[in-house]
Amino acid sequence: MTTTTTAAPPATWERWEHRVQTAAHPVAYRLLRAIAARGPVVRVPRVGVVVSDAALARDVLCDTEHFTKTGPGSPSDLWTPVLGPSVLLNMEGPDHAALRRRLSGLFTPGYVTALCARVLAQPLDALTGRLRAGEQVDLVRVAQICAGAAICAIVGMPAEPGRFGGAHAEASEVTRSVRLWRSGMTGPQVARAREVLGRLTASAVTAYRQGGETTLPGRLRELGLTEQEARGAVGAFLLTGTETLVSFIPRLIALGHDTGRLDRLADPAADPDPVIEEALRITVPSPVMLRSVARAARIGGVPVAPGDRVVVATLLCARAHGPFAPERPHPPELRRLWFGAGPHFCLGMPLAMAQIRAVLAAALAAGPVTVTGRRPARNVLIPGYARLNIELRSAS
Repeated sequence: MTTTTTAAPPATWERWEHRVQTAAHPVAYRLLRAIAARGPVVRVPRVGVVVSDAALARDVLCDTEHFTKTGPGSPSDLWTPVLGPSVLLNMEGPDHAALRRRLSGLFTPGYVTALCARVLAQPLDALTGRLRAGEQVDLVRVAQICAGAAICAIVGMPAEPGRFGGAHAEASEVTRSVRLWRSGMTGPQVARAREVLGRLTASAVTAYRQGGETTLPGRLRELGLTEQEARGAVGAFLLTGTETLVSFIPRLIALGHDTGRLDRLADPAADPDPVIEEALRITVPSPVMLRSVARAARIGGVPVAPGDRVVVATLLCARAHGPFAPERPHPPELRRLWFGAGPHFCLGMPLAMAQIRAVLAAALAAGPVTVTGRRPARNVLIPGYARLNIELRSAS
């Protein structure tokens, strides 16, 4: 007698995360999974060498002698035409290390916590108040407003709530032009990105020239950056940090809801960080990272030559660790890989984490919430929800 084993159906959170990924990248996401199924390192014509193993990915990201962010097919192809040559996104070597050292004072725990408390106070108070009043709240819209508030602080704009939505929309216009498999933007897209960023960062120049500790551009001046470096840094912060909060916060709440962990997050005595870190592993703020081969090497036995493009499939590296399980520690090779590794580990990670904790706390301050409706966002760079409605859960 033969018995057949039927695979268990995917959990609710898996079904929704699949929908979020395929809505954002209907072709690229499926293609990436198909490539990874062929092995941990696969050479794909017109795409590059795709790496989907966490240990090998970390090796690539830490090895700046053989793999660079400044060669053909690397992030410099994408960002240098928009931001100029001297921002962390497109630098290597001593100049990169020197600029990173000067910027490191900007992201101390005390500074980022105080910044979030100041710039997010109004939208987060409004979020908690609306939930306590029994309203249904679109958390995506709240996250967009919070991201806009952070943008205004970064570029030195007055912190006026009426500006927040517009600031986020303009920054998002630039990131929407980026595609996972494309190494650069088209000419018209570059021109539009420069126009938008020029408008957004104009106030940063004013704030830089005024100096002082109350604005981020002023802080950059105090840290020794030139005006050009400060404007480039501000532009880079806008482009890399804008969508992370908007994508992640709704997905974090959705994962907590779908796995029955929202009550634990709402407990003031509970530490939310294990759930946050595991949700970051599942959602992966940077689903793909690009490098260019500078010197001949091997990745997991596959030879690569100068000029080859390496596509680190961070999303698949992280997902290979298994289903959502905050109680299970991450292995060393995987730890915070979604923020990078080595000399290019995300400098703004402390600010991102401070924003995440602040918005999460405000969303749960009114009591246990439940998700009442959602819709994935289509054709966006960072997968996420276009709408995620929450409200206080009825006591009955």
